[in-house]
Amino acid sequence: MTRRDELETLSSSELHDRAVRLAVRHLDIGFLWEILRELPASEAARGRTDIAAADITQVSAMISDALASGEGEIADSLRPLYLDYLEKHAG
Repeated sequence: MTRRDELETLSSSELHDRAVRLAVRHLDIGFLWEILRELPASEAARGRTDIAAADITQVSAMISDALASGEGEIADSLRPLYLDYLEKHAG
């Protein structure tokens, strides 16, 4: 039995869990982003166009929030987080 055959025996949920864990462990943002990009099309294919539209809006809002997290009062409130991170990870 090939590796692909073994994977085919797993449930979609188990495949998802394994793939996401691996991506997170390897910091594979590209793969995680790909999942986010595919969610709206997946929902639309299931006939759930209302959810597909909402997914796009939510992802856009998350990205916008993340990009804006270095500005103004948001940055000030997250300052302890940034400092802790830099203290732990900067050489």
